[in-house]
Formats: sequence, structure tokens, C-alpha cells
Amino acid sequence: MEDAAPRSGIHWILQGPYGLRAGWRILGYFLLAAGAGVILTSIAAAIGGRVAENAAFPVMLGSALLAGWGMVVFVDRRRPGALGFAADPAAAKDSAAGLGIGGAMLGAAVVLLAVARMARWVADEGTMPEYVAALATSFAFLAVAAAAEEAVFRGYAFQALVQGVGVWPAVVGSSALFALLHANNPHVTPVALANIFLAGVMLAVAYLRTRSLWFATAVHLGWNWTMASLLDFPVSGIEMHVPLYTARETGPDWVTGGSFGPEAGLAASLAIIAGTVWMWRTRWLGESPRMRALRPLVDDRIAEAHA
Repeated sequence: MEDAAPRSGIHWILQGPYGLRAGWRILGYFLLAAGAGVILTSIAAAIGGRVAENAAFPVMLGSALLAGWGMVVFVDRRRPGALGFAADPAAAKDSAAGLGIGGAMLGAAVVLLAVARMARWVADEGTMPEYVAALATSFAFLAVAAAAEEAVFRGYAFQALVQGVGVWPAVVGSSALFALLHANNPHVTPVALANIFLAGVMLAVAYLRTRSLWFATAVHLGWNWTMASLLDFPVSGIEMHVPLYTARETGPDWVTGGSFGPEAGLAASLAIIAGTVWMWRTRWLGESPRMRALRPLVDDRIAEAHA
């Protein structure tokens, strides 16, 4: 009887309704990710050359996936696909739909600017083969970057946080960190950070409606690639040159986004909000039966909330 209270206290600190408490699991995830990051960075440095120079996003992606899969399998006792990058036949459909939705949202923002005569395109040097190569190269680079950011901000830590504290606290917290990650980008403004926070909410909704990181990554990629490559605007303050034509913005920065790109303007705010509301309410999006069978962590909390 004397030992019952200490054991009960330790049990309460460590264990919650879904097993090990979310805070401990998130800590374990970040420790694993840090260790994986050190190993992957060392491998890239040993290879050297362009691999080492361009290793940041691949290392970020690999670390987040290895740590996430490790936690899902060995701590949560689920299959790796429960994290969100499942080998599911729906993955191709999710990816195609996400690319279209992300591109359409960014396109809508730019259409608003073009109709208001605040955006136009002028001819630039280059050839069609150079143009096609630039599109392909930027697609590959931005795909890895988008997957890395989704694995970090909508991956294991976010999913465990949803399980621990509920959907909206997790969405707000992860979106604030997502905006903070971009706080040192070139030409960043308060409007840009507000829009990136809104984009974090939008991408969290994209994941929560489908439980698919394929879909969330594709929405992220569709937005960035359309902005940076197809329309030749800066993406989060970073220029990616496209041959044949160049975008020009005229108008107040708080509308167009200025040197940061459309993400720092009111037109993008409207597009992100409209896209988020649509994704949250539409019947076209949902969790596939195969994904549901994998039991993503967020399903436990969301099912309980609807019980």
C-alpha cells in the first residue's frame, strides 16, 4: 500500500488515454530526428560536392520520416503508412488532386492581381528546352522541400499533438511554428508571416480531411511550383529564374506581396482562406478506406470527439 501512490503518480505522468503521453512521444520523435539528421548530414558531407551543398531539405525529409516511422512502429504499434505516406492506391489520386488544388488557389490570387492590372509578364531570354528543364528542375527541388516541410509540420509531432490536446490547439500551434520558420526569409513582412500562418492552417486541414501527407504535400507543391515556375514570382522571398518570361508586379506591396512574392499580399490571403474553407467543407475529400485501416494517430482523438 505504501508504494501505490508513487506508482500511480509516475503512471499518470507517463501514461495517457492513448498510451505514452503525447509530450513524451513528441520529445522522443525530436530526439530520433536529431540523431537521424546528424547521421544523414555526415553521409552527405562525406559524399561532398553538389550532394552536400543541396542536402538541407533531403536531410530534413529523411530525418522526419525515419523518426516518424520509428515512433509509429515501435511506440504506437502501427504500420509505417499510418504516418501519412502510405503505399495506398489513393496516393496517386491524392497527389494529382493536391497539385491541382494548390495550383488553382495560387492561380486565383494571381488572377485577382492581373484583373486589377497589378501583375503582368514580359518577354525574357531563353529557349524552350531551357524552359522545360527549368520547370522540371524546380518541380523536383520544390517537391522535396514541400515533402520535408509537411513531414515536419504535419507529420508525427503534429499528429501526436492532435491526439494529445485536440485538433485546433494543434493546428494553431503548428501553424505558428510554420510561420516562425519563415521569419528570416528575404523581404519578409508581417502580412507574409500572417499568410504563412494561414497556409499552415490550410495544409493542416488538407491533411486532416484525408489523413494523407501525399495530398498535403501536393497542395503545398502545387502552390509553390505554380507561383515560382509557371508564373515566375518569388516564392517566400526566393527568386527562381524561369526562361522566356518574367513576372512584374505593380501596386501596393500589401496587395501584391512585393519582393516576397504573392504570399505577402492580400490577394493570397483571400485565396488561402477560400481554399481552406472549401477543403474543410467539401464532400470531395475524405480518408480512404485503406488509410482508415492503418489507424492514423489523429483518428483516435477525432473519433472520440464525434462519439
